[in-house]
Amino acid sequence: QVELVESGGGLVQAGGSLRLSCAASGRTLSLYAMGWFRQAPGKEREFVAAVSRGGGMTSYADSVKGRFTISRDNAKNTVYLQMNSLKPEDTAVYYCAAASVLVLTSTPRKRGEYDYWGQGTQVTVSS
Repeated sequence: QVELVESGGGLVQAGGSLRLSCAASGRTLSLYAMGWFRQAPGKEREFVAAVSRGGGMTSYADSVKGRFTISRDNAKNTVYLQMNSLKPEDTAVYYCAAASVLVLTSTPRKRGEYDYWGQGTQVTVSS
């Protein structure tokens, strides 16, 4: 069992930056690939970014590539999402998720591949 708690959300102007954190408790985070998803009002939850168990591989949605960076610190059991050049369309609740995978380089992109989810943190980007 893994519990995930997101933090770092808030209100920011377009062009600004935020850094989200996801703190894990329970089993060691290094057993899991980690991902960030987001859900805007009236829309489906969508993939944002993923990082492999050791942190060596990453994957991004096209909409955030070049602006967002996912990273992890397994010693601190924490995953981060650095968000730069934010746009109003990035406004959403952001969720951290953990996927139990055997392949060390795996970066899952589908919701169904993830086993544990946090409660989410709101990010609002004003124009």
